[in-house]
Amino acid sequence: MVSQGSQGIKTLLEAEKEASKIVEKARQYRVQRLKDARSEAAKEIESLKQKKQTEFQSFEKKHSGSTEEVVKTIETDTKVKVKEVKQQFSKNKDVVAKKLIETVLNVSPKPHRNAKPTLVN
Repeated sequence: MVSQGSQGIKTLLEAEKEASKIVEKARQYRVQRLKDARSEAAKEIESLKQKKQTEFQSFEKKHSGSTEEVVKTIETDTKVKVKEVKQQFSKNKDVVAKKLIETVLNVSPKPHRNAKPTLVN
């Protein structure tokens, strides 16, 4: 009977060792799966980062070219407007100078509208 008891204990110990090995393998498998998932996620992030960087560079090239065109258009418009202003100045400078001199020389003094009239005796 003693041998049956010790045989039963040995069987239980072997079963416990086998269960420990199975649990350890499951832990290692889980750890490996987590490592694989992390590396896969890192690859996906890097891929997405590269894709977005490429999209940004193409967007930047596309719009920076149009910025140069806008600058050229603005410069052209500015030159045209400056030329128009100079023409208007040349055309009207004599008339404006005449009006200015006439206004300065022909002053008609009047009391200010807010001034109180005073009676002089």
